[in-house]
This record gives sequence, C-alpha cells and structure tokens, in this order.
Amino acid sequence: MRFMVIVKASEDSEAGVLPTPEEFDCMGKFNEELVDAGVLLAADGLQSSAKGARIYFDGDKKTVVDGPFTETKELIAGYWLVEVKSLEECVERFKRCPNPTRGQQTNIEIRRVFEAEDFGENFTPERQEAVEALRERAAAQRDN
Repeated sequence: MRFMVIVKASEDSEAGVLPTPEEFDCMGKFNEELVDAGVLLAADGLQSSAKGARIYFDGDKKTVVDGPFTETKELIAGYWLVEVKSLEECVERFKRCPNPTRGQQTNIEIRRVFEAEDFGENFTPERQEAVEALRERAAAQRDN
C-alpha cells in the first residue's frame, strides 16, 4: 500500500523561513530510516503559497488565483510518499518523525493512495494499461 504523508504549512513555512542546520540533520536522519527500511518512494518540501496559484473550476469555467493563500492550516508544506504494508505500519513509522514545524502545534496527515483495484470495474484492464503507458512515457521524458 502506498501512502502520502502530508506536512501542514505553518506561519514560518508560509513566510519562507528555511530549516536550521539542526532541523535539516534531524529530518535527514528520519528520512534515512525510511530509506534504510526500503519504504520511501519520494519526499519533498513545497515553496510557500505566495509562489503558487490555484485554479478554481465552476462547470467549464476556470478562474486562476495567484497566491499567497490565507488559510495556512489548510495548506501543504511538504510530503512523503511511502510504500508500507498497512496504515498501522505507516502510523508507527511516522510517530517517530521529528516535529516539522519548529516545535509548534501541528499535525501530519496520512492518506492512502488509490491503487488500480480500488477503482472497481470501470477501471478496465485497457484503462490500466493506458495509465501505465503514460507513466512510463513520463518517466522516459524525465530521464532524457
């Protein structure tokens, strides 16, 4: 099972405050544990919402709004993508995660990633093959 572990934004992350060397080291050690366990697929921090945009959809109408966005508690500051055997295993691993917001009160959210079998009969083998072919094509373009 794959899970996305989402780090919520904080006032510091939205202000562009970067981690201290000690914070980099501490989180680096945690990330090394995930790599050593063979469960880490990806991990990245995100720039503040001031450097982003949102696209709102209303039927066929689309409206683009540039950041920053005010709802800091609803914003994402970073994520891990891991592959583990269960939600319980993911929770146990991330209970060892250092606080990503300089000791401030926060939470990290753990969400399971959809797998092909989760979509039921509408996600036919042909559709699954098309998605896999698109993933392979995207990976090949990144490698060039």
